[in-house]
Amino acid sequence: MSQKTLKIISWNVNGIRAVLKKGFLEFIQQHDPDILCLQETKAERGQVELDLPQYEEYWNSAERKGYAGTAIFTKMKPRQILFDLDVVKNDELKDAFGNTQTEGRVVSAEFDDFILVNVYTPNAKRDLARLNYRHDVWDPLFLKYLGKLEKKKPVIVCGDFNVAHKEIDIARPKENVKNAGFTSEEREGFDKIIKAGFIDTFRELYPDRQEAYSWWSHFAKSRERNIGWRIDHVCISPKLTSRLKDAFILPEVIGSDHCPVGIEMEL
Repeated sequence: MSQKTLKIISWNVNGIRAVLKKGFLEFIQQHDPDILCLQETKAERGQVELDLPQYEEYWNSAERKGYAGTAIFTKMKPRQILFDLDVVKNDELKDAFGNTQTEGRVVSAEFDDFILVNVYTPNAKRDLARLNYRHDVWDPLFLKYLGKLEKKKPVIVCGDFNVAHKEIDIARPKENVKNAGFTSEEREGFDKIIKAGFIDTFRELYPDRQEAYSWWSHFAKSRERNIGWRIDHVCISPKLTSRLKDAFILPEVIGSDHCPVGIEMEL
């Protein structure tokens, strides 16, 4: 960690065991994040041969094997680690597809002057079978959770939100307006995060930058042609805006269908 800046990187690795074979350790060595948030780890800690002594590791793995999961790797020791959403009663997050409270979708770390939330948002499904759940249940409860944390300290929330917010965030908006990840319901969920005061760091610094994407379909060489979506985000509480130095996307980093995104902040 430099004396002046804090680098936080978020990456949906689409399976940590798979990405380890595709240059993951080299990525860490090259970019050297102070905090690394992973989504879709698809593993428990004991299933992964990983030796990173410079980092504290905190894993939230799904009960279902080889599915979902999040992890935080940090050089700074947190005050405490929080798992899942503590604003949920009973089985509020359960539906026909499962219970997202048991899928390792959220892990949060409290540091001295902020709380970091790492999220892997449920997908609405290709046939939109989970869209109502996403819109009516998950999105409101997740925002409620962020609001609860923010009463204590400023919040940094990063991860795979599974939504492209604006037309500029997707290569082909008109063709995808009724597809998972770009429906009006999902975009409204992200709108509400912004209306609650959270800052989309990338758009804060680069409001007009086009063709900046973090996920590409495996179909028809989408990545090579940069037919992508920006669905991985880092948002911060307004109190942290003055400390924001940069927001970035790393499309050159391969190994997953997503690429890493991140921010640099003043300490």
